[in-house]
Amino acid sequence: MRVLFPAGLLLFSSLAYAETLDRFWNHLHELCDQAFAGQQLAAPRGGMGGQRFVMHVRECSDERIRIPFAVDDNLSRTWVLTRIDGRIELRHDHRNPDGSPEEVTMYGGVSPNRGSAYTQIFPSDDRTLDDLPDNYPNVWLMEIRPGEKFVYYVRRLATDRYYHYEFDLTEPVEPPPAPWGWED
Repeated sequence: MRVLFPAGLLLFSSLAYAETLDRFWNHLHELCDQAFAGQQLAAPRGGMGGQRFVMHVRECSDERIRIPFAVDDNLSRTWVLTRIDGRIELRHDHRNPDGSPEEVTMYGGVSPNRGSAYTQIFPSDDRTLDDLPDNYPNVWLMEIRPGEKFVYYVRRLATDRYYHYEFDLTEPVEPPPAPWGWED
């Protein structure tokens, strides 16, 4: 007697994987066109403490979500999330005030597994390791608790270096101006 259970389990597993990523993606999509204030909870040597942090879920499509991260009047940073081959890629787009790319830009990684509907991790990928060999092994984490908070966290493994920001999703704020290099 033949049992087809393993094939059915594999199909169920891939559907569950896609559903988990879809739920995470949809939680972010629900924030589109909204901005939220945040705070720095941890950073090496003080980081950017004492400044105003605002994330703005500015651009959403089925394949890409762009989230500018303003620090006071510095509009250089945008988190770019892209759906690629059933995974989510995170890139950090950094721009100069004239809109040109900074020397260090577009670093990040791809989610190695389905994560959860609320949390995704992004280990440094080969491109990042080639461009920034001193950043090995960075791991980024994004967590969303709908109606509560959004967390951005990065940890350089095997060191005491990490950054932790939380954004309050209970109260949208006025969006910052367009990031450097964007047309409004």
